Amino acid sequence: TCQRKYNFLMEEDEDVSFTQPSSSQLQRGLDRLTPAQVDRKVAEVVQFILIKDQKKVPIKRADIVKNVIKEYKNIYPEIIKRANMKFEKVFGFQLVEVDPKNHAYILVNKLEQNPRQPAVMSPGHPKTGLLFVILSVIFMKGGVVKEPVVWNTLKKLRVDQGEKHEEFGDVKKLVTEEFVRQRYLEYTRIPHTEPLEHEFRWGVRAEKEVDKMKMLEFVSQVHDQEPQTWTKQYKEAMAAKGGSSRS
Repeated sequence: TCQRKYNFLMEEDEDVSFTQPSSSQLQRGLDRLTPAQVDRKVAEVVQFILIKDQKKVPIKRADIVKNVIKEYKNIYPEIIKRANMKFEKVFGFQLVEVDPKNHAYILVNKLEQNPRQPAVMSPGHPKTGLLFVILSVIFMKGGVVKEPVVWNTLKKLRVDQGEKHEEFGDVKKLVTEEFVRQRYLEYTRIPHTEPLEHEFRWGVRAEKEVDKMKMLEFVSQVHDQEPQTWTKQYKEAMAAKGGSSRS
């Protein structure tokens, strides 16, 4: 408990060192960055909060700044504002500050969950925020990715396969065994590789449950692009939509 208390104090100290930038600092910060850089950081914040929200405990500003925002501190208000817009537009969630003193947020579901919507499409379900991120990476990279691509993406979101995660436990086991057993992912060895390499694909359950057009819309809205920007993925999503409407 002493250690926990000390960690909590350290977190508070980290947040105390954070000062809200003035509007002129904010503008200067935005002027120094490209729109693509800002969009990428907003997308990382959205994914980070989706994963942290699985625990259903308030997410501290100190955690967001330390783990994701980092050197973008001077445009923090703009990133949070845009992240909130994404949550409202894409998921019907609202990012609400529940503790103004310690600056902690929760995600509130503003819409009734569509009962016909597959569970995997709702990042509010346990572990599915993580799965959603992995499936979107595979889809956007052409349907198959080498194992390091997945781990590098998750590492950016502070989910490391080599460390025990407070919410997911053994991350490697969850991704390569549990999600595979549930048929959301396929995890196969690549022939003739030395040292041995593996790759990920969507599993049969993901193919049946996940609406590719919704996933593409999610990715495109997070990046402020039109779905048609990704020609190959758009064609694949349209083809999948046509197939499902015929069945």
